[in-house]
Amino acid sequence: MSRLDSFIRRLEAQRSLLDWAAASIGDRPGLVLEVGLGNGRTYDHLRQKLPGRDIYAFDRANNANPASVPPPDRLLLGDFFDTLPEFARQRPGQAVLIHADAGLGDPAANVIQVRKVAAMVPALAASGAIILSDQRFEHPDLLLQDAPVPIPPNRYYVFIRK
Repeated sequence: MSRLDSFIRRLEAQRSLLDWAAASIGDRPGLVLEVGLGNGRTYDHLRQKLPGRDIYAFDRANNANPASVPPPDRLLLGDFFDTLPEFARQRPGQAVLIHADAGLGDPAANVIQVRKVAAMVPALAASGAIILSDQRFEHPDLLLQDAPVPIPPNRYYVFIRK
């Protein structure tokens, strides 16, 4: 499979799961977190699907399209390993939906980042929260679920916070 085909499959899976998750959380109170703002496409999609929701985005730097940048009080820039724990201390367990698309191009660095991000997610998530990730997380408080929509195997992952 070409890298382009793989990218398209990932985006289709991502959109299907984001749409499902937005409908699933309904009006359940809580925050939405976008871990890895990137160019802002999924943030923009979430804010359209969840109007009026508090959506916080995290990234090392703001590289988003200007039309897809969160308000300054909802954009947390810096190393995830500083911003996520600080956010969890201020708002423990308040997220009902977390979308983590923070994989790195370097496989060795990616393994380390995924392990560290997975360790931080439970402190951010409410019980029963939905966590979507482009990477498979391993943590005893995160229950891997079968994808609720048709997507290719191992393309995207769905977890529920215990």
